Amino acid sequence: MPDEFFCVKQVANMILKTVHDNFREVKDDLSALLTYFKFSLSGNKIERLTDFGSCQHPVLLLHGYGATRRVFTLLERRLRAAGFSVFSYNLGGIFNTFNTRSIEELAHHVKEKVERLCRRHKLKKISIIGHSKGGIIGHYYIKRLGGYRRVKNLITLGTPHYGNPWALMALFSPLSLVSRSLWEMAPFSRFLRQLNRGRFPSKVRFISIYSRKDRVCFYRSAMLEIPKGSKNMKNVELKEVSHVDYLLNKKVFDLIRKELGD
Repeated sequence: MPDEFFCVKQVANMILKTVHDNFREVKDDLSALLTYFKFSLSGNKIERLTDFGSCQHPVLLLHGYGATRRVFTLLERRLRAAGFSVFSYNLGGIFNTFNTRSIEELAHHVKEKVERLCRRHKLKKISIIGHSKGGIIGHYYIKRLGGYRRVKNLITLGTPHYGNPWALMALFSPLSLVSRSLWEMAPFSRFLRQLNRGRFPSKVRFISIYSRKDRVCFYRSAMLEIPKGSKNMKNVELKEVSHVDYLLNKKVFDLIRKELGD
């Protein structure tokens, strides 16, 4: 009888621990999501803190679909404290916000802005960090618009380099009528097939950070297909990181800082 009681108690404790862990995980995810939306709904207005006249380690942040550049608030703060000069652009879209415009159009917009900035302040090289769709914008700019001349590192966070099934589902919604980028991000889209054709410029380090816990960008789509012999591209998996955690989690920042400093 004591042995049976001990087994029942052990099973009950295991169940309670599982419930507790799951509840804590849901609570943490919800808290991160609320923080993300709070930042995003703050809009695109930001304080201009970067002095480009004495710009050290310039880093351009490109946000994802349905977001604003304020989602980078925490990551930007950490990068500045680590000595990086951080800047971003309003990528426009519906109501001049939320990054719904064409990826190709936005990449041209980024090119014009970066060229103007580099000429005016005599900047040699910048790094780009792109979250979700922002990573594809950076990818296109570097590979198809000559951005490799200006960019040292491209770090993508939960970016669907090979398409996102959620975008495919969204094509059956009214959003598809006003957002061309949904067509571009659909799996097997002509846009992505052309973008991924040929080698990525060898002078730019390309790091894709992904997570199996990411339910917005499925990890297989975020994993780069690295040609044999390529030394400038790599995939890095992070455990237990959601799509919004890329912008909030300290261990993600630690990895980004390491990759920027290599």
